[in-house]
Amino acid sequence: MAKDGFIECIKKGRILYMSYTVDLSKVIEKMNLENCTPEVDIDEIKVSQSDVNRPALQLAGFFDYFDANRIQIIGQVEYTYMQKMDKDHGVAMMERIMQAKVPCIVMCRNLDISPEFVELSTRYGVPIFKTSKTTSSFMAEVIRWLKVELAPRISIHGVLVDVYGEGLLIMGESGIGKSEAALELIKRGHRLVSDDVVEIKKVSDETLIGTAPDITRHFIELRGIGIIDVKTLFGVESVKNIQSIDLVIKLEEWNKEQEYDRLGLEEQYTEFLGNKVVCHSIPIRPGRNLAVICESAAVNYRQKKMGYNAARELYNRVTNNIMKK
Repeated sequence: MAKDGFIECIKKGRILYMSYTVDLSKVIEKMNLENCTPEVDIDEIKVSQSDVNRPALQLAGFFDYFDANRIQIIGQVEYTYMQKMDKDHGVAMMERIMQAKVPCIVMCRNLDISPEFVELSTRYGVPIFKTSKTTSSFMAEVIRWLKVELAPRISIHGVLVDVYGEGLLIMGESGIGKSEAALELIKRGHRLVSDDVVEIKKVSDETLIGTAPDITRHFIELRGIGIIDVKTLFGVESVKNIQSIDLVIKLEEWNKEQEYDRLGLEEQYTEFLGNKVVCHSIPIRPGRNLAVICESAAVNYRQKKMGYNAARELYNRVTNNIMKK
């Protein structure tokens, strides 16, 4: 669940999508902004859009398709334009922007703020901030951060481990051995991200990141033993707070009637929040070393990313051998 609340919930199939907000105070703290209008109450102001807006067209009087939910950023270009335009017109345009109840206005490069703008800010309850950063660098930084904070997300039952730098999400029925496999991976030098519940965020159409809920972070539940603190037992190098999800391992009970993939020529995928992730179904039988299997899957996945596919290489060798006869 979101730490800063949510606006709406929309059910699509079996996945619950949520639109989230971030408290403006959190943006101020993260971006190290200077509050130029301390008399404006910011406690109830929230940001719901990861994109920002440079109101150049609005200062010129064009308000079609103006998105008032975005943070408004004024850089050197907008500031110089306001300096050259008629003062009353500039104040009128800024008033129209503030009347729309934008979350805030940020002046980059420590640009000066006129008393007229401060008076409008107080009247309409729209805070104005300053930053010493250039406009482009500030925009890039705040958009990147807001995309993560406002990303669509779901919580699933599973274990997320960093194995050789690859985010390995282990899934399966309760009691099948996910936590035990994760514990063995930790003992082999890999890092735990989350046990039991994994919060997945979609930060782009290509990237999913996983984290642990605050209440269960760094803990593992082992049946018959109870709760163990991985960070305390194995050291700070054995845990990680956030990790991209690159590969999914689904553990399932061995079924002798079922056909299992033995070559891996065609990749299988599972989907989270509309993003596809490579997925392997691993049948469980007594004596199988899950940690070694997970390590091998992670290394094999990395090899494929680097352009080498062992299954395809074997297929080509067999095909060439047949053609020679």
